[in-house]
Amino acid sequence: MQNPELCKELIQRILPDLKIDRVEYPELQKSIKQDMDAKSVRLDVYVKDGKEVVYDIEMQVSDTKELPKRSRYYQSMIDLQLIDKGQYYDELNRSYVIFICPFDAFGKGRHIYTFENICNEDDSISMGDETVKIFLNAKGIMDDVSKELKAFLDYIAGKKPADSYVEKLEEAVKEAKKNREWRHEYMTLLMRDQENQKIGEKHGEDKLAKLIILLNEDGRLSDILRVSQDEVYRQELYEEYHII
Repeated sequence: MQNPELCKELIQRILPDLKIDRVEYPELQKSIKQDMDAKSVRLDVYVKDGKEVVYDIEMQVSDTKELPKRSRYYQSMIDLQLIDKGQYYDELNRSYVIFICPFDAFGKGRHIYTFENICNEDDSISMGDETVKIFLNAKGIMDDVSKELKAFLDYIAGKKPADSYVEKLEEAVKEAKKNREWRHEYMTLLMRDQENQKIGEKHGEDKLAKLIILLNEDGRLSDILRVSQDEVYRQELYEEYHII
C-alpha cells in the first residue's frame, strides 16, 4: 500500500461512489500519541485524497473481538491531528477508518460492513459528522460487493482470481518478499550484537529480542534500526505491542 496507485485503486474499489483523483501520504505508518498517559497508535496506511478526505486502512489478521472500540479510538486520535487550537470544528476533514479482515467481525456473512452515525428514532436523519467506519470480510458469502472488490477480498482469503489489480498486488508482494531474507539476517545479527554487548538485565534483553522479532514480522525495518538506539521510542513500542 506504499504504492500510491495501488492504494488509490483499493480505496476506489471499497468506495466506488467516490471520485478519487490522487492520494498522498502525509506520513507512512503514522504514529499518534497525544500525551504521555495516552495509548499510542500506529496507523498502517494513512492517506489523503485530492479533496483532503482522510483514509486510515488497517490490516487485521486475527479476531481480537475489540475492533469496534479500536475503530472508535483510532477515529478520535485521527481527529485530534486534524485541527489545531483555535480552529473551528467544522474544519474537521471527512474521514474513513477501514479494517481489512480475513474473518467476519460481525458474523453475518457480509463482505462489507459500513457504519455511520444515524438517529435511532428516525433513520433518515444522519448526524452529519462525516466519519465512516468500514470492516471488510474476506470470508463473506453474500453477493453484496462489486466483482472488483470481491476479487481483492478473494486474494486476501488466499485465492488468486483473474484480475489485473490483484496481479499488480501479487507483483508488489513478491518484491516485498525479496527483502524478507535480508531482514531476517539483519535481525539475527542485531540480536547477536545485543547479546554481546549485554545491555541491561536478562528481562530487558528478552523484551528487546521479542520486540525485534515482532517488528521483523511486521516488516518494520526502520523501527528495528532505531529501537536499539532510542530508549524513549523503545518504550513506546513496548506499550504498542503490549510487552511488559
